Amino acid sequence: MTLYRYIINEIWPTFLASLLVFIFIMVAARMLSITELIVTHGVRITQVLGMVLYLLPDILTFALPAVTLMSVVVAFLRLSADSEIIALKSSGISLYQMLPPVVAFSLLIFLIGLTISVFAAPWGNRAFKDLIFKIAESRADLSIKERVFCEPFDNLVLYVNNFSREERVLKDVFVVDRRDKDITNTIVADEGRIIMRPDERIITIYFAKGTIFAVEKNMGSARTINFNSYSLNIGLKDVMADLASRRKAPHELSVENLIQEIRTTPEGENRYNSLMRELLEKGSIPLAVLFMGIIGVPIGAQIRARGRSVGVGISLAVFSIYYLCLMMIRSICSGGALSPAIGVWIPDVFLIVSILYLLRRAADERSFNFFASGP
Repeated sequence: MTLYRYIINEIWPTFLASLLVFIFIMVAARMLSITELIVTHGVRITQVLGMVLYLLPDILTFALPAVTLMSVVVAFLRLSADSEIIALKSSGISLYQMLPPVVAFSLLIFLIGLTISVFAAPWGNRAFKDLIFKIAESRADLSIKERVFCEPFDNLVLYVNNFSREERVLKDVFVVDRRDKDITNTIVADEGRIIMRPDERIITIYFAKGTIFAVEKNMGSARTINFNSYSLNIGLKDVMADLASRRKAPHELSVENLIQEIRTTPEGENRYNSLMRELLEKGSIPLAVLFMGIIGVPIGAQIRARGRSVGVGISLAVFSIYYLCLMMIRSICSGGALSPAIGVWIPDVFLIVSILYLLRRAADERSFNFFASGP
């Protein structure tokens, strides 16, 4: 038990430090978009903090396999560099006898990852897009001003003679819609009404009695359309394209809702494949945490170098291989070329085979030339 506590105490400080660094880097990568929201769109700091909170489950789902691998590799690298593994083996303790604390630690992180994947991630994705819709709704209400040209949404300019905020009714409306990359639509209508559709996360402006002037942006042609009623939809991609398109709809669904949709979706359709892949990945990706922890033991034990940078570099290289494999399998399964019931487990099978191979070589004292580094 003393040995087990010693190994655990080597692992968890690196795990926590690496996790915090990983979260910081992922959030910092979003800072440009977040800063733009604050400066140009008037988003409140509390709303930005809410976005970060809702993004955390996805960040953790992605981070846990990498961080678990990194913490175990760095721990065993330190033991190897200080010749403690050699001393333990001289005392009759094999590498396999050092596995139980690593397996227990990885199993705990696996359960945490599974809970996040099944419960927290769908909640975070739903809440994230709901918040974006609330921001869009607020911008629609606050940005529109009477007898002033305004741009409440990107590439959408409005001018209204009269605006009733309570009923969201526009009178004498002039709209320039430049969202289409090929055509600019200019809408002139007697009246418009803003309708919020939160279930679909769409804002719709219904126009009555007006004219549309459609002009190609290369000025090649133009046409005029008279209408009695016309609807203009504004989706999340028109509000914050970079953030709103971050995840697909299946990632917002709970396990129960995924199963219900799978039962009602014809097998073989892209939607069915995406739903099935998402359902199975709720177990396969957290399971990779367990395998990543175990595979870190032979890798760390075989590195002949001091310093954590070597362990971090090798950990990131191994995780990158796993992640590339995961992304390729995702694309293949979503396209229907491979059944998700088979494809989603391929990265885990790759890890299992790697564990068996690396553990046997490490236990037999057969070093890996590509892990050799320095004296």
